[in-house]
Amino acid sequence: MDSSVGAIRPFDVSNRSVLLIALPMTLAYLSTPILGLVDTAVIGQLGDAALIGGIALGGILFDLVFTTCNFLRSGTTGLTAQAVGAVDHVEERAVFFRAALLALVLGLTVVLLRAPMLEAGLFVMGGSGEVQAATRQYFLVRALSAPFALINYAVLGWFIGRGQAGVGLVLQTVLNGLNILLSLVFVLHFDWGITGVASATVLSEVTAAAIGLALVARAMRHGVLPSRQQVLDKAAFRRMIAVNRDIMIRSFTLLFAFGFFTSRSAVQGDTILAANAILEKFFLVGGYFLDGFATAAEQIAGRAVGARYRPAFDRAVKLTLVWGFVLAGLAALFFFVAGDAIVALMTTAEEVRATASTYLVWAALTPLFGVVAFQMDGVFIGATWSRDMRNMMLLSLAVFLAAYWALFPPFGNHGLWLALEIFLGIRGITLGYMCSRRAAETFPAAA
Repeated sequence: MDSSVGAIRPFDVSNRSVLLIALPMTLAYLSTPILGLVDTAVIGQLGDAALIGGIALGGILFDLVFTTCNFLRSGTTGLTAQAVGAVDHVEERAVFFRAALLALVLGLTVVLLRAPMLEAGLFVMGGSGEVQAATRQYFLVRALSAPFALINYAVLGWFIGRGQAGVGLVLQTVLNGLNILLSLVFVLHFDWGITGVASATVLSEVTAAAIGLALVARAMRHGVLPSRQQVLDKAAFRRMIAVNRDIMIRSFTLLFAFGFFTSRSAVQGDTILAANAILEKFFLVGGYFLDGFATAAEQIAGRAVGARYRPAFDRAVKLTLVWGFVLAGLAALFFFVAGDAIVALMTTAEEVRATASTYLVWAALTPLFGVVAFQMDGVFIGATWSRDMRNMMLLSLAVFLAAYWALFPPFGNHGLWLALEIFLGIRGITLGYMCSRRAAETFPAAA
């Protein structure tokens, strides 16, 4: 470690430095919901609402297992960015090896336990017999990608933490582009149905992991590698586990909220389930559209904490919020104007199209309600203020459930969507309040 690791290390933050990270990662992240749209649209061409519902439930169950483990991406980003800010090159590399080790262990555990996890998830989520049968086909195959998917999280997080957004763009483009191509081939050409969509994901994750690990090896070919003792350092591992534990709880809570949304959609019948599943993809597109600037906040805020430099931190928060609101407004406008046409492309079922049109306005508003929460997530991840992020998420979930129980009985599916908007807004408000408090505690007064 540099002997002056505790020193303040000033650096500039500009619109250009934010955009150099945000724009490549926006393009990279957009490929993920586009993949979901393509998967849903491909299955939608079969004209069976139960199959669309099966993809929706399968995706939620997969997210409950795998996106909960997204702490491997975000935790690795924050810790790597702080090592970069402190100019600690050995620790920067050690972070990756710790994350990769955790990814391998967790991934193999998921493969071994995939069947009981599926049955437990279906018991909680419900859905018709046809929907559950489709979900089983999808989940049991896709879960085989676990070790590779989690290693991809660690690889992506490490490169983002180093500020190498271009590498992240390449990795995500390969992963999701190949997945889209294979989904189209397996379903529309080979007629493998929902199993083809899942198989495409497995093969894509394996390919992306191989490429990602090769790029990591190339990045580490010069300089000093950490020793085994440094990688397995108990204090560093405890810190990584503590950060990752809190992010995992936060992610699980978020996914529980969306799982609850899908479950409450399912009890209203296959048509509303399918319509809400399609509209939820709009929200995911909006979220990923904003995540590029949240990622910029992660890297720059984390680097500022490592460098102990408050002005860079404040500038990162301000610029990413401004850009976030601009993009959220554009995304909302696009969904208002083009939403019905997109729904028509995604399914041939007329009853699903009509139902989705009724509730389109709620999906279009989600970027505006969620923008502050998305950006604050990036700040808190970079600063590794994971405990506060966890606690504010739990508080927001409680508000969401209370809003659902109050609004669903009189307003039905409209009430369900309104409760979701309240959930997104409360997350942003509470995180914004905590951000100012934690920044004052984190940085020396002289900064």
